[in-house]
Amino acid sequence: MAQPGAVAPTSVASPTIGLSVPVVIATRLKDYAANIVKQGKPWSELIDKNALSKPSSFAEATSRLRKNANYFKVNYLIMMVLTTALTFIMHPSSLLVLAMLGASWVYVFCIRTTPLQLGGRTLSEREKLLGMSAVSFVTIFFLTSVGAVFFSALSLSLAVIALHGAFREPDNLFIDEGETQQGFMSIFSAPALPTTLATAV
Repeated sequence: MAQPGAVAPTSVASPTIGLSVPVVIATRLKDYAANIVKQGKPWSELIDKNALSKPSSFAEATSRLRKNANYFKVNYLIMMVLTTALTFIMHPSSLLVLAMLGASWVYVFCIRTTPLQLGGRTLSEREKLLGMSAVSFVTIFFLTSVGAVFFSALSLSLAVIALHGAFREPDNLFIDEGETQQGFMSIFSAPALPTTLATAV
């Protein structure tokens, strides 16, 4: 029992309280995207017409492609994303399927508050993840044309990138040796996570 005149202790809210998992994930993805975009090269270098020429051999074309892929890797990735987005916009039915799948994931993991049951049995988070992944995979690759649309967009993007990489002379590019050794996947290196978010995770 509190003594008369005693001051009740004040609870200090942690700065991470109230940060839901979706907010943390969205913030982390935003940081990833910003980190990747920062590594992009000027688009004027990418579309420099004066640097285009026909390779003299297949070996030279392969060498050019490798160097250009390491130098313009972020620009190429952006091109692939934009090509894929435009392809899906041109196929609204596939875009609608993706929207419905995305909404179902949000509902199952973010909106629904009651436990998900199947046959009177409550599903765990792992079981829900596996179940939604299986449903999404079957829907995309077997029940709809989403998979075909995606692979057509990916094939078109890779063809354009291969042509540009083979015909673009890399001689006037400042290619850092350390950056070349890191390879394409280095653009996905994790950015520094804010202290509050790191505590929340």
